[in-house]
Amino acid sequence: MPFLPVKKSQLSGAPDFIVVTGEAYVDHPSFGHAIIGRLVEAEGYSVAIMPQPLKDEDYKEFGRPNVAFLVSSGVVDSMVNNYTVAKQKRTRDVYSEGGRTGMRPDRATVVYTRKLKSIYPDVPVIIGGIEASLRRFAHYDYWADKVLPGILCDAPADLLIYGMGERPMREILALVRRGVPIEKIKDVRGTAYLSEYDKLSENLKTDFYKNAVCPSFEEVASDKTKYVKAFNVQYKNSDAFSGKTVIQKHGKKYLVQNPPAYPLSPEELDKSYEYPYMRTYHPMYKEGVPAIEEVKFGITSSRGCFGNCNYCALTYHMGRIVQKRSEKSIIGEAKSFVTNPDFKGYIHDVGGPTANFRNPACKKQLTAGACMNKNCIGFKPCEQLEVDHREYLDLLRKLRNIEGVRKVFVRSGVRFDYVIYDKDKTFFRELVKYHVSGQLKIAPEHVVNGVLETMNKPPFEVYKKFSDEFYRITREEGKEQYLVPYLISSHPGCTLKDAVKLAEYLKSVNYMPEQVQDFYPTPSTKSTCMYYTGINPDTMREVYVPKDPEEKRMQRALMQWRNPKNYFIVKEALKKAGREDLIGFDKSCLIKPQKEDLIEQRKQATGKTKRDYRPRQPKLR
Repeated sequence: MPFLPVKKSQLSGAPDFIVVTGEAYVDHPSFGHAIIGRLVEAEGYSVAIMPQPLKDEDYKEFGRPNVAFLVSSGVVDSMVNNYTVAKQKRTRDVYSEGGRTGMRPDRATVVYTRKLKSIYPDVPVIIGGIEASLRRFAHYDYWADKVLPGILCDAPADLLIYGMGERPMREILALVRRGVPIEKIKDVRGTAYLSEYDKLSENLKTDFYKNAVCPSFEEVASDKTKYVKAFNVQYKNSDAFSGKTVIQKHGKKYLVQNPPAYPLSPEELDKSYEYPYMRTYHPMYKEGVPAIEEVKFGITSSRGCFGNCNYCALTYHMGRIVQKRSEKSIIGEAKSFVTNPDFKGYIHDVGGPTANFRNPACKKQLTAGACMNKNCIGFKPCEQLEVDHREYLDLLRKLRNIEGVRKVFVRSGVRFDYVIYDKDKTFFRELVKYHVSGQLKIAPEHVVNGVLETMNKPPFEVYKKFSDEFYRITREEGKEQYLVPYLISSHPGCTLKDAVKLAEYLKSVNYMPEQVQDFYPTPSTKSTCMYYTGINPDTMREVYVPKDPEEKRMQRALMQWRNPKNYFIVKEALKKAGREDLIGFDKSCLIKPQKEDLIEQRKQATGKTKRDYRPRQPKLR
């Protein structure tokens, strides 16, 4: 099966749908444009791919589609993709040919939609992907440093698909097949639209306040408390089983979000990964597309995450109910690797947002959905949480026994607290013995429980227990393997004193991270809500937010305390935190005094000047 068309010459006529994406065309199920393109094709429509349009000629390549344009910025928000947390331009884009930058505009979904509507004003446009999904309501934008309206106010699309798009897309295609115009489709779950009041359905107008009406754009843009209230309304209606229609007024128009789409069954999810993908980048990219390297021989086994970390957007995008592929589908994909001449016997990953989440957190979620008033796991796990690795462990065993497979690694994030809560330690031992490629990356994020609670991460004692057990099993198995902890600086709730405590712990275990991640306020996460408002949405109480650039530099530098370049800023941070006891020659100290420090100390102790401590010159004889 060939790639989907990328040139008009590859088609016999106008395509029904044109998929516009901010990424290079990679026909692999790790890329949303590939899944949606293949889904549309499988439903009997003709489809073309328009990757990374920049010039007017790019937008005009196929002419007018018969039905609609489908627009996405890609698997990453375009602003996150283009800028570092320091708001500096990134020097590499792994989703573009050769890793080059400049192939995707800022706020790509808006740019693409406006351009398409200017050229083809009467052709419907449907936007989707994570950028559209997380910006569907009025939201704080870190790069503009202000509240922006829902993306439909700036991107003049007819419909927005939020969350994972397969189920809504199939329903839309079924309606199109029946002759329903795109602009008339208003009631598909997992979609949102912008409308004047007079054009709202009679049901909506009649029962307006029976829906979840949140404060308007104008209110949340001027009142931070109302911003938090709006966030809570949106968050508490993000479950398919309990969520209501959410309405937010923008000027004279109303943003209407239909309830979320229901989770996919294993059979439905299997389809998304069994389309006839080429499983690589289009041959027009002579320099390749770097992003394929991480996923080419990896397997997505699940979607959704009940981890609910406050800084993570995936829960809000994918939902908290874990959906899984069937064992048969996963094993079939693994066996297909063996026939690939590039396969060296190593399956790079088997997992999803959280590798060891294979089923919903509890049976209740399958019929009643996820609880909106408490967490499944996090700082305090729910008493109904079902901890069981047996199915995932059995899957890993079968994969590593496939002829031609040498190793099966787990790299997509192991939830270490879920491992610790499992009384059966068989999975833990086999994980360490068979599925670690020298280093296991996990995400404790911090060591201070107050900060961890603000992140909704487990208490530090849980990570410590996991770390001790990991190294114990590693020694027993005669291996040399290491944990690589992900850590975040300057998260809401983290003071300078907390940052010093983290540095003390890193010093005690003789670990200094090579790279440090400063908290990145991405659209629509709970942590971003805290960052902007200074209010914790769970408690409606004030929360400390480190925003001062100098303090943020200090928190980052403390994680890399032994880097000589950080000496003076670490010294200043310790003084500011009242922890000058950590400047000295004791093993517990973070930094040693330099010559100037020693001179200053002696001066303060004796009252003598610096000149008095110059080395004495030898007398000439």
